[in-house]
Amino acid sequence: MSFQTTYGPDGRLRVAILGCTGSIGTQALDVCRQHADRLQVTALSVNSSTSELVAAAREFSVPAVAVADAAHGDDAVLQELPEGTKLGVGAQAVCELARRDDVDCVLVAIVGAAGLEASHAALTSNKRLALANKESLVVGGDLLMPLAQPGQLIPVDSEHSAIYQCYLGENPREAHCIWLTCSGGPFFGRTRDELDRVTRADALAHPTWAMGAKITIDSATLMNKGLELIEAMRLYRLPMEQVSVVIHRQSVVHSLVEYVDGAVLAQLGAPDMRLPIQLALTWPDRAPCPAPDLDLLSCGPLTFDRPDLETFPCLGLAMEAAKAGGTAGAVLSGANEVAVGLYLLDQVGFYD
Repeated sequence: MSFQTTYGPDGRLRVAILGCTGSIGTQALDVCRQHADRLQVTALSVNSSTSELVAAAREFSVPAVAVADAAHGDDAVLQELPEGTKLGVGAQAVCELARRDDVDCVLVAIVGAAGLEASHAALTSNKRLALANKESLVVGGDLLMPLAQPGQLIPVDSEHSAIYQCYLGENPREAHCIWLTCSGGPFFGRTRDELDRVTRADALAHPTWAMGAKITIDSATLMNKGLELIEAMRLYRLPMEQVSVVIHRQSVVHSLVEYVDGAVLAQLGAPDMRLPIQLALTWPDRAPCPAPDLDLLSCGPLTFDRPDLETFPCLGLAMEAAKAGGTAGAVLSGANEVAVGLYLLDQVGFYD
């Protein structure tokens, strides 16, 4: 039996955006701003960015907000929240937003494994889960996927949204393999010696996507694609042998599904995250999007290359974790979060 999404009394989808000040969260707010006739923001959370939280809560007249970092729960700016807005503090307060009666859809855009508990709360509270937190499935896919009813979990990552769309109307048992596209990050084509000398600023200069610092570093090391490979295995219940990574520098083909008869279906679009965010919020309907149209006559040639596992060993590590199964994904994700945090503080080098 397919999942049935609930809606508010006025017919609008009531949305909780967890992690509303990050890259995905701010673009989700823009989507809700563009479609105020069908989307209503009813809950917002941040880790510590309380000034931005107050601004968004005032703009959207949000009934409830949460601050995950208890050290910022008493920030003076929180006194400027709209009258009647309920404030919660701590990780559990974030999860409680996902359980509210006035929430139909939970967009989990929290960074890292911290998103797992919120994703679990959304699924067990019978909410639509718009998942922009791949670590939830890498760390706890065996826990989350059995909870998800058909149609309840809609992926927001551009690659997994593309695969979701390529499966529409098809028999999933007839899928031969998934081709997961990868931009290659800012260091595609560099040698290992060259990468020994790259700086944090170099790694944060992604050629096509504007993202938060953690995911941008993951894209530079190709760990992001390794995490997405495990995510694809969980979402689409495929062994690793049926998920392949291909470097596609233009970020126009967001991913492909090859079927047993040799047909390959691809989803193309401009490299703008508002497209998959909006689809997850308006599904099963499609709506005009503020993202630019894709102009195939001016985007240049579309190229595809093999990933270099020797120069970018993080992708290989993720493949090893995928093969190992069990808690290997959790170990991989946790170790990576610590390593990226140290790299952003200039305490380790790129290959450390």
